[in-house]
Amino acid sequence: MFAARWITMTLVAPVLWSAEFQDVREQMVREQIEARGIRNPSVLAAMRKTPRHLFVPASMQEAAYEDHPLSIGHGQTISQPYIVALMTELLDVRKTDRVLEIGTGSGYQAAVLSELAKEVYTIEIVPELARESAAVFQRLRYMNITTRVGRSEEHTSELQSHHDLVCRL
Repeated sequence: MFAARWITMTLVAPVLWSAEFQDVREQMVREQIEARGIRNPSVLAAMRKTPRHLFVPASMQEAAYEDHPLSIGHGQTISQPYIVALMTELLDVRKTDRVLEIGTGSGYQAAVLSELAKEVYTIEIVPELARESAAVFQRLRYMNITTRVGRSEEHTSELQSHHDLVCRL
């Protein structure tokens, strides 16, 4: 049984990451996401902005923008970019929304959602993944993401206040 706890990062300002991978990120959005019918301008902007290569192990960074899931360790994968964009577009997230994500994984989906929502709360059962994703959120200064370690069913009353839900099995 996992003890649930919040990993909260208090940050002061967004960080500007390098333009490294910017061209390949733009190509990913154009060829994998727009070409398959994703049209929401906010979703497309979030996908263009979020540095997917920083959410995968260093050994996988060159493949970060390819059209398939990648291993992130602990028996888990980061979803392919199109799936992240599709789930995000289907949620129709607004700037006033509080979003709950069950299954943080690498943190990439939470980072994309944080570009669109007021707050993102993400729960991960694998403590190592929660720590790793929280560290990336801190490094990239995602100020509106809170990471929780534990099982979602342990926090039913807390979860009822969220507008949208992303759950990956």
